[in-house]
Amino acid sequence: MKPGSLPGAAARSEGQSGIDSERIFVGKPALYQEILEDGRVQCGLCPHRCLLKPGQVSRCLSRENKGGVLFVRNYAKVTSMALDPIEKKPLASFHPGTKILSVGTFGCNLACDFCQNWRISQEEAPWRELSPEHLQRLAVDMRKDGNTGVAYTYNEPTIWYEYVMDSAKLIHEAGLQNVLVTNGYILENPLKALLPFIDAMNIDLKAITPDFYPYLCKGTLEPVLETIRNCHGQCHVELTTLLIPGLNDSERDIVTLSEWIAAISPDIPLHLSRHHPDYKMREPAPISVQRLRHLASLASRSLREVHAGNV
Repeated sequence: MKPGSLPGAAARSEGQSGIDSERIFVGKPALYQEILEDGRVQCGLCPHRCLLKPGQVSRCLSRENKGGVLFVRNYAKVTSMALDPIEKKPLASFHPGTKILSVGTFGCNLACDFCQNWRISQEEAPWRELSPEHLQRLAVDMRKDGNTGVAYTYNEPTIWYEYVMDSAKLIHEAGLQNVLVTNGYILENPLKALLPFIDAMNIDLKAITPDFYPYLCKGTLEPVLETIRNCHGQCHVELTTLLIPGLNDSERDIVTLSEWIAAISPDIPLHLSRHHPDYKMREPAPISVQRLRHLASLASRSLREVHAGNV
């Protein structure tokens, strides 16, 4: 989903009202790290398990080794914010007809050639400071506009782990909902610690063939499948597959993908969406609406709820 613009004054790296967020959050250590010898530290948040020397930044841009300790680089740094219809996440069967306050930061632990939001996922985009407490106040204030909670989205929210955890607890305290729109590329322990505070997730299942992830996303398939298994039954789960002609849209791919999902539960909603050429992948052209609907009908043989997106 394309991010909305920040409200109020233009985003700037020193934060709101001239406050330097680096000074506010300079002492925020990263969760899930292992301190090693020679000043090295290993991140334990996602399957990459980045091993960093002092001064090095993780591939997701969210962590940095400072003096042998891993610190968070994007805590409370918001690049994008909008009050969106819940269906844009996309969530079709979770509080339909409502809106949700959507926020994102910068960075991602995958590097998809076809990324739709690469300007914030693959670069350190301009940001403004928004504390978890401020986010909670905004979410509560927006109830009058139909807001039901907060969606952590636009870029990859699991790399914003510490901020999402702190914010999600406050959002629950306010009686609101938390939603993750995620690539699912996270290790089991941090995922299970976060899940009690998450009410719904849309997880990208980019393809069901193992070679797609290393070739086009710089990751691997199995951790995503494991995330889907772990999340089912713990919160509301919907899945999205962005179809790219010639790469993940064969009939065999869709049948295999839908049968794999159905083996977990045929009640998991699946969104099959059209990609549009962007970032490093300017070709091929988007899949035709006719073929998209044909593939959705194939998936519907195994799943009870299949949606055609971006039509």
